[in-house]
Amino acid sequence: MRETPVTWSAGPGRRPRRRALAAGPRHSVWAQPDGTVRAVGENRSGECDVQKWTHIVEVAAGNVHSFSNTGRSHTVGLRSDGTVCATGWNAHGQCDVGSWEGITGIAAGWRRTVGLRHDGTVVAVGRPDEGACDVGAWRGVTQVSCGDWHSVALCEDGTAVAAGVDSRGQCGISGWKELTAVAAGCWYTAGLTGGGRVMLTAGSSDLREATRAWSDVLDIAAGSHHLVAVTATGRVVAVGDDSHGQCDVASWTDVVQVAAAAHHTLGLRADGTVLCAGGDGYRRRFG
Repeated sequence: MRETPVTWSAGPGRRPRRRALAAGPRHSVWAQPDGTVRAVGENRSGECDVQKWTHIVEVAAGNVHSFSNTGRSHTVGLRSDGTVCATGWNAHGQCDVGSWEGITGIAAGWRRTVGLRHDGTVVAVGRPDEGACDVGAWRGVTQVSCGDWHSVALCEDGTAVAAGVDSRGQCGISGWKELTAVAAGCWYTAGLTGGGRVMLTAGSSDLREATRAWSDVLDIAAGSHHLVAVTATGRVVAVGDDSHGQCDVASWTDVVQVAAAAHHTLGLRADGTVLCAGGDGYRRRFG
């Protein structure tokens, strides 16, 4: 029987065990059950140079809204021994993770990498200017996520914290409760409750209205301007920017996990295959 690299728990503060998929602005990454990693797409800064990685249990990619001056990205891998590796654009030290130990979760944003330690504290490297790396005071964290200019964490009591730019209310999550997951997009933050409902920050009213009908959600992924969710039946729903067909996921079945970027969406099926929707100008498909 083929190993399925993600399982779920329903209680507050719980999260999927590992993120096997990651989507950057122009590349896609897949941590395979044997611990190796595949990456496809543009390799402008070496973000797809993962061929020698082994014992990887989780991956992250530095997603960013896609414009001509924001294409550079980086890829991060979490090893089974709690150490971390990274490749790609490193202008702000976002790949300087070689000394990290005791890490249980990772996230990558534009110009930064965030790591969750086994004791529930958080470490970050990269550009400090916007405050998205100001995570040193966080405690009791169980999941981390990165948007373009803000970082978000799920806490073990089902609440969430955020740091960084808050110009559109993307950090306004202090009142959220009973969460099981969080996801950070370009200008918004999404939260998933234990009851399978999705919460969104005030500045994303268009997304919030569209997700009111969603129920029994098990996984969420935030693209730059679109939001994707997996339901308990293994079907996938998406709302938001669909300019490249990144929301064309209604036909997907048996999906256990999703990842989203600026212009494309990835889905991992229970049989270990990967689906892709959206712009494919940089060969983002596995196959």
